[in-house]
Amino acid sequence: MPHTIRFALAIHNHQPVGNFDGVFQQAYDDSYRPFLDVFERYAGIKLSLHVSGPLAEWLDRHHPDYLDRLADLVHQDRLEILGGAFYEPILTMVPPQDRVGQVRAYSDWLRRRLGAEIRGLWIPERVWEQSLVSDLATAGMQYTVLDDFHFKAAGLTTDDLTGYFITEDNGQLLSVFPGSERLRYTMPFADPDQTIDCLRQIAERRQSAVIVFGDDGEKFGTWPETKKHVYDDGWLARFFDALSANREWIQVTTLAEAIDNVPPAGKVYLPDCSYREMTEWVLPVERLSEYERVRHELEHDPRWPAISQFVRGGNWRNYKVKYPEANEMYCRMLQVSQRVQELSQSGQVDAELLEQARMELYRGQCNCAYWHGAFGGIYLPHLRNAVYQHLIAADNLLEEAAVRQSPFVEDRFADFNLDARKEILLANDKLLAFLSPREGGELYELDVRAIRHNLLATLARRPEAYHRKVLAGAQQARGEVASIHERIVFKQPGLDERLQYDAYPRKSLLDHFYDNDVTLAAVARGDAPERGDFIRGVYEARVRRAPDRAQAVLSRAGSVGERAVRITKAVVLEAGGSKLQVAYALEDLPQEPLHFAVELNFAGLPAGADDRYFYDTVRGRLGQLGTWLDLANAVDLNLVDQWLGIDVGLKFSRQSGVWAFPVETVSQSEGGFELVHQSVAVVPHWIVTPDATGQWRVTIQLDIDTSQAAARVEQAGRAQTAVVSAP
Repeated sequence: MPHTIRFALAIHNHQPVGNFDGVFQQAYDDSYRPFLDVFERYAGIKLSLHVSGPLAEWLDRHHPDYLDRLADLVHQDRLEILGGAFYEPILTMVPPQDRVGQVRAYSDWLRRRLGAEIRGLWIPERVWEQSLVSDLATAGMQYTVLDDFHFKAAGLTTDDLTGYFITEDNGQLLSVFPGSERLRYTMPFADPDQTIDCLRQIAERRQSAVIVFGDDGEKFGTWPETKKHVYDDGWLARFFDALSANREWIQVTTLAEAIDNVPPAGKVYLPDCSYREMTEWVLPVERLSEYERVRHELEHDPRWPAISQFVRGGNWRNYKVKYPEANEMYCRMLQVSQRVQELSQSGQVDAELLEQARMELYRGQCNCAYWHGAFGGIYLPHLRNAVYQHLIAADNLLEEAAVRQSPFVEDRFADFNLDARKEILLANDKLLAFLSPREGGELYELDVRAIRHNLLATLARRPEAYHRKVLAGAQQARGEVASIHERIVFKQPGLDERLQYDAYPRKSLLDHFYDNDVTLAAVARGDAPERGDFIRGVYEARVRRAPDRAQAVLSRAGSVGERAVRITKAVVLEAGGSKLQVAYALEDLPQEPLHFAVELNFAGLPAGADDRYFYDTVRGRLGQLGTWLDLANAVDLNLVDQWLGIDVGLKFSRQSGVWAFPVETVSQSEGGFELVHQSVAVVPHWIVTPDATGQWRVTIQLDIDTSQAAARVEQAGRAQTAVVSAP
């Protein structure tokens, strides 16, 4: 008989902040509840379980009985609850005080709700940097689980990884378990006997071994085709049966019991790392494509097992480089975090409001919208919108806590996006706008405080390494040969024809010069030639301030073709107002006509719904927000989202041609490849003929009306008052 081996099952259940209720419910129906139903029947099996904070709060609202069942299992000593950062941030992404605060806050919540003693935690996406040790120890944590990939990157071998290790930072200690990558691929996809055989091989070589399986609970039912396999076909029951049948030498344990009964296998310092796939996905697209090509060529080489242990990709933080939109969210999050910290240290604000703001900040740190791999991540607008919703909510609460006199207007010149160059902030009690002089003078964030929405939470269309699979899939559908690595699932037909890329961020106040006969189709595809050098050019900037208004003035002496042209745009925000006024002045123009266009993008206003639509001067509907528009002689255009309760109005001081079209990306998710609506592009354009002095001017007014949302809130408040006051 093999030596006794301790086997710990560490299951991680998570749904992100902002995910749809239906997704939560389906995961509950397909994974969380049926897994618990099977587990409860096996009294001799124990489990370490992590339920992320967003999911735990949803369960407490919608299925409190599920949490009651967990509490009962905790009381029976069959279930260990793993803690973690409350709203599942990448811990290396958030400031140290927020790491500690999130972990402590969630430990407190779990103690109150489940009666659990929280000693260990789950590391979101297993993104690790050694400096986390001291913060996690300060937060009261004793141990965690990472992948064996982390330990191999530190120079250890598979044979070394049959226990847990001590690691240290700044004199603080943390125990770290290596989770088996091999078991991540056998469970639940291979027959249970393969896992038993793997454990037997280890137990025959090692005494007092501890082996950990640590992975997502969603793979037990929610991942494609796993529900039938795991439950209908009985994989999970057969797996627990196999563990029970071998209980003489397999001791199914919790991480806490392993810590209490087995000494550490040694000490280790781990490099910056995550699980293997994450280190691959973060690579720049060209390097990732090359990496995948080389890996596919070598993985059948007999030398590959020896070589692969030294192969790893990049650092998670580079998602903020790969996707500048992730960096925008990150920088906005840091601004809110810093303000929470400053007001907390001042000791002169309402403590309850400050705590509410802190929790909203924590929700805005949820990791899923900040990166992209096999899951939708940053490509999912509802996740990006949720991040901004909570960050703006936190900012609003901080304004209330600081008791700033209203109405107000302010401007600031600072490096808001951490690129060593200064940006401009214009803010009042209704709107908050960020402009980047160094990036074409673009407006890159526009927060609407009343509905906690960033109208510029956009995403540009860019190449992805997996787009070659989209093209290969189209070839396969046409009967052409594709390799095994190119097999894909299309969630919509014709995606290969929708692979279009942008040469610039999809933001607003983007200044184009096009050929006079350019078409809407060419502009929408992103392949209309730029005749000017303004779109990514550097603008000079200054700010003018009056008691009731702030003005950012951005100007650039650039060129259109071989002709020097100057653009000046002045952006005005008034105290208490919900309008941005943008005055354009073009100077040094040639006498021959030029085709000038100003691009604006609006995010979070989805296509394909009748209550989200365009309308014109006489309030005539022009189609839902996915409609392509090619208007002539327009003086205004409105975009309405009745669900959000917002009406975005554009007014032009000159009659304008207006193009409008949806910006859509082709991205991958766990269910396959799909087309995702990212923003609505609205492009007023003019054939410019200068006056006698070579000048031409136009004013664009952006008017944001949230009265519909305010009316709903007021109506809901009256209804609540009526219920409370009813006898």
